[in-house]
Amino acid sequence: MTPTPREVLQSIRREFAPEDGANRLIAPIEQGTAPLAVLRELAAQQHHVITSDRRSFLLLATRCSDSPVGGYFSRLADGESRALTALASFTAGCGRDAATGPGREPLAGCQSYPNYLAWLALNGDPTAVVLALTANFAAWGEYCAITARALRRRYGFDDASCAFFDFFAVPAPELEDEAVSVITAGGLTPERIALGRRYARLLQHYELLFWNTLAEQVPGLG
Repeated sequence: MTPTPREVLQSIRREFAPEDGANRLIAPIEQGTAPLAVLRELAAQQHHVITSDRRSFLLLATRCSDSPVGGYFSRLADGESRALTALASFTAGCGRDAATGPGREPLAGCQSYPNYLAWLALNGDPTAVVLALTANFAAWGEYCAITARALRRRYGFDDASCAFFDFFAVPAPELEDEAVSVITAGGLTPERIALGRRYARLLQHYELLFWNTLAEQVPGLG
């Protein structure tokens, strides 16, 4: 029996879900042992990530402007704009002026994810990109939920300073429903599913590389 788009999404998500301990920074954050300097670096690197990803989604939306998937990518770009606003509050909460974020030097390991997404925006099959992104959002959302809790409990951050992570941590079933709809409209073939798996595998790898690059700055973890 041919799997449904939702079944394919769930299968890819399970296949590439990060193993426990693969993210070496999330435990120190959860325990409150990650230095504030590492959180400041996380904020700075996320500024580069979010601004790049927003442009990538807008490019994908332009490529698909005559199909339902174009609207999906446009809404993702709008979400990045809202996240960028919230990121400024997190940056300020870390004791760093938000205006200095763009001037911070990008770290290669932290920027591998947005660089690959930019490549996908130019070269990827849009429907396969939706498959991969939807799988990755689950891992990213879980890390954000853990971080938001730790910032409040361990670091004393207020709600405004946690809003960036809250935004991504809240499950958005309507977004997945829309992903299923656009994947259905785009059509699933074995070749497209294989591409989705390839994209997801690399996105998950670069997701972990972002966090683990920052983990190298935590004493005892480098």
